[in-house]
Amino acid sequence: MSIYKEELMDHFKHPRNKTLLNDPDVFIDDGNPSCGDKISVTLNISSDGDKITEIGFTGSGCVLSQASASILYEKMIGKTIDDALSLSKDDLLKLLGLELGPNRLKCAMLSLEVLKKGLLGFKSK
Repeated sequence: MSIYKEELMDHFKHPRNKTLLNDPDVFIDDGNPSCGDKISVTLNISSDGDKITEIGFTGSGCVLSQASASILYEKMIGKTIDDALSLSKDDLLKLLGLELGPNRLKCAMLSLEVLKKGLLGFKSK
């Protein structure tokens, strides 16, 4: 088993930040109806409105959707909103260390899509 697959399984079995924050600045949830993956994300943003200071999530679904959320969200603490919004599919795949086909890509991308949706909503306030 590759180190990436081991890390993925570790994040699935022991997800980081898998709890919703109390009184968050951002709450967003979404899912992938074709496979049933779901993710809810809560964020706290710095007082200057620039950085992600805390992140928590809950969800259900396949190993890839839930582990990618744990991996991605762990890396987002302390990042600016603009840094998070600039992340691409390729950035996420590099972070995961995987090459994925179109169906599995949807599973992995859910965490990034939900994060961006929440941050764009926050910025538009």
